[in-house]
Amino acid sequence: MNFTTPDLCDEYPYDISVVEPGFKNFGGMDRFYGEIVTIKCFEDNSLVREWVAQEGTGKVLVIDGGGSMAKALLGDMLAGKAVTNNWAGIIVYGCIRDVDAIADMTIGVQALGSHPMKTEKKGAGESNIKVSFKGADFSPGHFLYADNNGVVLSKKCLL
Repeated sequence: MNFTTPDLCDEYPYDISVVEPGFKNFGGMDRFYGEIVTIKCFEDNSLVREWVAQEGTGKVLVIDGGGSMAKALLGDMLAGKAVTNNWAGIIVYGCIRDVDAIADMTIGVQALGSHPMKTEKKGAGESNIKVSFKGADFSPGHFLYADNNGVVLSKKCLL
């Protein structure tokens, strides 16, 4: 993977949108990109568990957790499943946990922060819908590019 988000901004200024700052890198991969798959859930990671168990080659899982800082939507077990199933990365608009273990995994993970408390499992949430946060719309089938500089989105693959 030979890209940076600043280079993408310079080369494709009319084809991308930039997500507002606030995400931190937690995964073992500092840069990642792929086709967007979305989940909208609040303090319940039941759908996250379902999706990371599926084949994810070339895809990035975008989890709209409502920005909650009270529960972790991703931990080392689910991140490990995502690695096993070849997901390129995971963006969490909320928190994760088990940050030291996730830092050693070959997957990109960005989130707002970390929290040690797990979620409840009620089976709530929606997937493959447009979600919006941090000044951007994340649509299934569009593309996401992330590195230590930020996160950018495009309707088409730029790489």
